[in-house]
Amino acid sequence: MPYVALHSVLKPGREAGYDVAHERIPDDLVEATRRVGIRDWYIWRSGRNLFHLVECDDLEAALGELEHDPANERWQTFIGDYVDHFELAASGDSTLPLVWRMQDQTGVDTP
Repeated sequence: MPYVALHSVLKPGREAGYDVAHERIPDDLVEATRRVGIRDWYIWRSGRNLFHLVECDDLEAALGELEHDPANERWQTFIGDYVDHFELAASGDSTLPLVWRMQDQTGVDTP
């Protein structure tokens, strides 16, 4: 399963609002992201830093398809008030190859 890692940074003081905005994103945006091939999207926050893990075969193509989707355009206008910028991967490739997983080594699921 291909995963892509993204890193973005929030504008100062916007952390709590960003969290609230993500308690539930618009259903039409979820439908649009699934339609273009994004299977799942996780976001973790540490201070102003956001760490995204996206499950998608071709994120660049998916984002291209979303670019002019009305649900995505509304969301980008709204969420842009919170996000300062995205950090680009040094290599230009954000695809994450799996290196190690504890469960694979131990054969034990976490509780």
